[in-house]
Order: sequence, then C-alpha cells, then structure tokens
Amino acid sequence: MRSLVWFRSDLRTRDNPALSRACAMADAGPDGGVVACFVISPGEWREHDAAAVKIDLILRTLRSLRAALAKLNIPLRILRAAKASDVPGAVLKCAQATRCSAAFFNREHEVNELARDAKTLQLFEKAGLKAHSYNDQGVLEPGTVRTEGETFFTVYSPFRRKWLKVFAASGVELELGTPRAQSPVDVSSDEVPEMVDGFRSSVPAALWPEGEEAGLARLRDFVSARVRSYKDQRDFPGIDGTSSLSPYLAIGAISARQCLAAAREANGGKLDGGYPGVDTWINEVLWREFYIHVLVGFPRVCRNRAFKPATEKIRWRDDSAGFRAWCEGKTGYPIVDAAQRQLLATGWMHNRLRMISAMFLTKDLLIDWRLGERFFMNHLVDGFLACNNGGWQWSASTGTDAQPYFRIFNPFSQSRKFDPDGSFIRKWVPELRDVEGDVVHDPSEIPALLRSKLDYPAPIVDHAKARERVLEEFKRADALPE
Repeated sequence: MRSLVWFRSDLRTRDNPALSRACAMADAGPDGGVVACFVISPGEWREHDAAAVKIDLILRTLRSLRAALAKLNIPLRILRAAKASDVPGAVLKCAQATRCSAAFFNREHEVNELARDAKTLQLFEKAGLKAHSYNDQGVLEPGTVRTEGETFFTVYSPFRRKWLKVFAASGVELELGTPRAQSPVDVSSDEVPEMVDGFRSSVPAALWPEGEEAGLARLRDFVSARVRSYKDQRDFPGIDGTSSLSPYLAIGAISARQCLAAAREANGGKLDGGYPGVDTWINEVLWREFYIHVLVGFPRVCRNRAFKPATEKIRWRDDSAGFRAWCEGKTGYPIVDAAQRQLLATGWMHNRLRMISAMFLTKDLLIDWRLGERFFMNHLVDGFLACNNGGWQWSASTGTDAQPYFRIFNPFSQSRKFDPDGSFIRKWVPELRDVEGDVVHDPSEIPALLRSKLDYPAPIVDHAKARERVLEEFKRADALPE
C-alpha cells in the first residue's frame, strides 16, 4: 500500500501523527512508500483572513519540510486550488495520480475546515480509497474534557483542573519522534513558490526563521533560559520574557505536545505544582487547549457570533476614523499605538498588549470586536482562529470569562505598570523618543510648550467618559429581554 500524507497546519516531520501512521502502514517495494502533498489555496486563505506574513512563513517552512521529507524518501507535491471547495478534489486527484490507496491527515476543528474534510472523506470513499484522520491541533481530542454533566466547559479554571485529570489517565504520548525512511517512490517533488499572488509580506523574513528546526531551537532556548522567570516577566513587552512560539504552533512547525513535553521535563516531571514560571507557561498552553475546546463546543464563534448570545444586543459604534486611528497606531494613547505599530512592523504583538489594544478598541471606542479580530488575523504571523477569537471575545466581554463586562483596562495605568520606564513606547513611537520621565505614558501631562512641538496626536477619546459610555451600553443590553 502506498500512502498519501496531506499536510495542512502541521508542517513538521517529528511528532506528526498522520505522517507517523502513514509511514507505519505503507508497504515496502515499488508499489509502497509515502507521498506528501500540500494545497495552496489563495481563495481559502483570503476567506480566513490569512496574513501575508503568515503565508510567507508557511511557504518558507514548506521548503524546509520538502528537504526533511526527502531524507525520508517522501516527495512533496504542491497542489493548487482556487478556493476551499476545490481542495478535496485536488487531494483526491493527487492520490489517484500517485497511486496512493489511502490518505492520512491531522484534523482541524474550525467549521469550514470540518466541512472541507467531510467532503474529502466522501470523495475518497466514493472513489474506493481510504482516508484516516488524527488528533493534532491540541494535546487532547476536543470534547474529551467535559463537566460532570457531560457539557463543554465555559470557564478556564475548572477546565484546566479537569484537563489535567483526563490527561493523566489518557496515556497520550507527548512526542512521537520521527518516522523511519520509506521505500523510494517514482514520484518527484515539486518546487515551492517564493510567493503567492496577493500575499506579499513586508515583514523581514529574518524575524521568523522558517521550519521545525527553528521552532524547536526557539523552544529549547526558551525552556533552558527563560521559562523559570516567565511568571515574573511575561507581562512586560520591553523584556524578552515570552516564548514567541505561537507562529510555529499556528502553522504546526512544532506541536503543543512537544511544548508540554519540554515544559514537563523542565518542571521536574510535573505539569502542575512545579516551578511557578514553568507552571504559568503550561497554563498558557492549556489556554490554547481551552480555546480549541470552546471552538468545537460552540461552533457559532467560527461564524462571527458572540460566545455570549446576549451580547449580540450591544450597539457597537460606527466610527471609521477611530478604527483607522487604532489600526495605524495613532490614537494618542502611547501604549496602544506602540502595540499596533509592533504588529504592523513584525507581524506579532505581545500578549499583554493584545489585551490592552483589544480592550481599547472595544471598550474605549465601543467598536465591534469582530473588526479588530479580523484586523489582527490580517496581520498576525501567528493567526489562529481559536486563540484570536477567544482573546478578542474575552477582551470585549462577549466571550468566556468568569468576570462580567466591567473589566475595563485603563491604558495609562496599564502602560505605567507593564512598561514602567517607557522603553517599549519609545522604541515603537519615535515621536515620543525624547520625552523624558513618566509623562511618556500620558502625553497630555507633558508641558504645553513641549507638547506643541511633538508630532503626536492628542487622545482620540477621553478614557473616563468612554468607560461610562460602555458601562451604560452593556447595562442597557443586559436589561433587554432574551
């Protein structure tokens, strides 16, 4: 039997369930072996608001994957499909052309991806071929962690406690290793394009080295050098205190299992109750598990719907000028502007800043979270629907959160707390580079004469008044009948 491995958001050879299983089941000899494929589908990418910087990382990682697969005697075919509905047919055609009798792939859990994969299974069955899918996006299969009443969790803390219990009893292996080399096949590899039309990135490629080797190197560096201080440093954007592994998780150059395996080793063999810094980072990995779980249990979040249906009654403001100022990092709130400019320049934003920026858009400007969610996806190298949607809805108080809508960050106090010396602001907002002292957090406090010489906008909204406005709007919506 010859096997076809369909790569998607799992661009690695190590710890890849579909690849490992395909290699284990393939026969030796001229009619056996393994063929791999990847589908370039610009229409599907546009429908999912994929960022050019993310597509650039995918293409560069595919070239690394092609070389790694060649060492295993596995050719990589690059398929093309104009839109998502064309993808299943392209995969089937590849399987038939390369004489593969079965396809292997790792599951993706978003609504559109589930529909695409269901169509693929139907086409393969109709053609008399097999198709096998495996859990990979998260560590545990979504839906296996449930409440005592067999419902999906809606709050993180109890989910985490149950997740740890289920994992301990599951026997799930955290690292599958690399499969053995296969029998050579009479199929050649395709070249990976340098770029796909409509996805030209302006972010320097050197910021995000490609491939699973780069992802694993970054993981090793973080675990060996910074994970123990993660709890104390993770909220400070001016410090290199986070793992910055999210781009590699988003495209599958590394797996969540590999992250947990490395963390557990650094934590004395524990996933909980070890070093505070390691425990805190493990929590972040489990937040990712939680958001995948929410996406599966409440698929409406894939359809531009609020997790809390009652919040659909919020009257978001139509403020195109405010939205544009936020997008461009010209709000007059230095920490918000620094965050947005970091995103535009690097394709990435520090997690504390994501919360500050998202809350500013939704609470200070009272602009629909969906606009911000889409803008982030259009620019993030680590764009991943479950986490991006979960984070935005948390910030907007439309999502999973044990606290109600009165969670409203003050951008000035957040700035003073998490960028105390203003170094991050001065780096990304050069107009304020020469402003000395604490006033860099709130330019309205700068003496008038100096303020008049700065090419920096006045705040586009009064935070105190905006806070009262959003509270009143949530109270009004909350009082409306279901």
